[in-house]
Amino acid sequence: MKHALLVFLGGGLGSTLRYLLGKYINSQTAILPWGTFAANILGCFIIGILFGWALKSITFPETTLLFLATGFCGGFTTFSAFAYENQLFLKTGDFTSFFVYTVASILLGLLAVIAGMWLVKVV
Repeated sequence: MKHALLVFLGGGLGSTLRYLLGKYINSQTAILPWGTFAANILGCFIIGILFGWALKSITFPETTLLFLATGFCGGFTTFSAFAYENQLFLKTGDFTSFFVYTVASILLGLLAVIAGMWLVKVV
């Protein structure tokens, strides 16, 4: 039960932060949904740091991973919003934005995880 509570609290914190980030970054005139994009890439970087740190340390607490990786990053990042926003691009025929947003999100997300893990390794 303690583990589920940690995930719940981390997820609530991450979801709230994602909401605030989207509220302040997104605009009606923007070509891409920058709030979702920023949350997803930043979340990938954070999870890279967390798992890099966990792999480096034999004493890294499982509860920290549950709260921050599963909870916070799970609530902060959002595949469902990413999918919905891409559906809107397809619906309106904006194939360029669909392609740029999809490729950039996946490529930069992977690079952010790798960068986070690398950062922990060299520090």
